[in-house]
Amino acid sequence: MIPLQSARYDVVVVGAGPAGSAAAGACAAAGLSTLCIEEHGTIGYPVQCAGLLSNAAFTECRVSEHSVHNKVSGARVISGKGSRILIDAKKTMAVVVDRGTLDREMAEHAADAGAEYLLHAGVCGLGINTVTTRGPGGSAEIGYKVLIAADGPRSTIARMLGMERAPVFLAGIQADVPHEIDPRFVEVYPDASPDFFGWVIPAGPGRTRIGLCSRTNVPSLFAEFRKRFSPSAVHLVTGTIPLGVMPRTYGHRTLFTGDAAGFAKPTSGGGVYTGIRSARHAAAVAIEACEKDRYDDEFLSRYERLWKEDFGNELSLGFRLFGMRERLSPDDMDELVRALDDPGLIQTIEEYGDMDRPSELVKRLLLNPATLRLLKPLARTGLKALF
Repeated sequence: MIPLQSARYDVVVVGAGPAGSAAAGACAAAGLSTLCIEEHGTIGYPVQCAGLLSNAAFTECRVSEHSVHNKVSGARVISGKGSRILIDAKKTMAVVVDRGTLDREMAEHAADAGAEYLLHAGVCGLGINTVTTRGPGGSAEIGYKVLIAADGPRSTIARMLGMERAPVFLAGIQADVPHEIDPRFVEVYPDASPDFFGWVIPAGPGRTRIGLCSRTNVPSLFAEFRKRFSPSAVHLVTGTIPLGVMPRTYGHRTLFTGDAAGFAKPTSGGGVYTGIRSARHAAAVAIEACEKDRYDDEFLSRYERLWKEDFGNELSLGFRLFGMRERLSPDDMDELVRALDDPGLIQTIEEYGDMDRPSELVKRLLLNPATLRLLKPLARTGLKALF
């Protein structure tokens, strides 16, 4: 517990989600004095995530399987007109987790590495290399050499620094309901939302996670979508997904990671993989900055080079695919689903599908002669935008 009046650290991380704890743990393990500030009283709550993590994303978390509720091998895609395809890799491709449990385990690992945590403390001000917090225990002015903003899509730090934000924000609603589906497959309903999709995730015996995201009219869209399921809900949450990276992810001794930077994947809305990857890049730059006593923007700009080299092209492609999806009508979507129902294309998707890095699959599909059947619905949405 830090003194409420004042304290000083090498690195202060704001936000104790996966990105925040990954950054805090890496900095602490390198010997830097590190504090992670979390506005909520309990790490991992409220849950604002579908909890479906690719194998790669779960591996990045570096946790046990204690949080895993289910493992899935594929997905059913079902259009509003009833056309459907089944993608089954016949091996585990993703896990369904309890995000609260996962987040707490990541925080425990970071604390074991030496990171300190300050809970139930909201950031209410920024000074010259200081952050001011306020909570039930009082106020504190905390100094830092480097600030890592992992404080989510509504990033208080970005707002206070006047940083330009992500270009698109989707609102989402999700509920856990008593319902049985095949535990091997996620169900995707592209027409549940006019600009994104709805999902049905098997979260364990007798329990299914349903939700959707959209730019507008989310409550009414969700009310219509959930009519096919039980009217009762075990758990209901809302959240925000930023799409499109903020124009600059560094500045003012600050590095922006995860959803605070707009790193959610535009093809799925997931942000754990890119969040943790970005957090480790931010930690590497923060460690070097402290070693060299360099905190100017020119030095911190290497963080942006690192994450762009890692997954920048994937996010760029994903955002273009999101733009194409927004222009697909229900008729277009049904035609697309029917066109994808081709053994060769399905085999390609099963072999090269990657929730985190879709570029290889897109390339493979475009090289497949069967993809010619897709060109009619896709041409209307601006296929050239992919190139």
